Amino acid sequence: MADRRRLALTAGLLGVVLLVAGCGSSPEGSAGPGIQTVDNDGWKGAHLDSPYVVPDIALTDTEGEEFSLAASPAPLKIVFYGYTKCPDICQIMMSTIASALTRVGGDRDKVEVVFVTTDPARDTGPVLREYLDRFGSGYVGLTGDLDTIMKLGDPMKVFIADGKKLPSGGYEVDHSTYVFGVTGDDVNVIWTQGTSPADMAADMIKLLKS
Repeated sequence: MADRRRLALTAGLLGVVLLVAGCGSSPEGSAGPGIQTVDNDGWKGAHLDSPYVVPDIALTDTEGEEFSLAASPAPLKIVFYGYTKCPDICQIMMSTIASALTRVGGDRDKVEVVFVTTDPARDTGPVLREYLDRFGSGYVGLTGDLDTIMKLGDPMKVFIADGKKLPSGGYEVDHSTYVFGVTGDDVNVIWTQGTSPADMAADMIKLLKS
């Protein structure tokens, strides 16, 4: 387990506003305490002094196999919750992740990208596979029933709202847009929408060395 001497964040000071995809926003306080960097010790994202613990809950990957984020042996897992029909933020965040990975160099094969759908009614395995292949090869797409997805996300302070109906007959799903850096079953670093690919890559390299 990585050294837990982390100068980083304190929760409960002046928190960062929760970022959500779609047109709505989360209820006040629904995503847990805010995140405020005090002395981030060179980290570009928010480095957690007390890591969130990922529960050992299995979802279903694009091949129809069970996949547990906590049990995955990858040295570093980059996790994002979103959905394939998201009109804006999800594509931006996934593009940021993909661009960051090109800067990791020879350690790229140690990084596993995991996309957890917030819209399992529409995001089947084949739909997720087609979407993720636009960004890179080997990305893991996870789906399942919404209750289980929310149980996986709860300890990570992930917010997921019910879908909003659109005039077209479809719907949007509001959700938090954090990207999580996970080693083992610990969430060590959280990146927000404003993180650049270069900064995210710098943190990925640092996590792999820690």
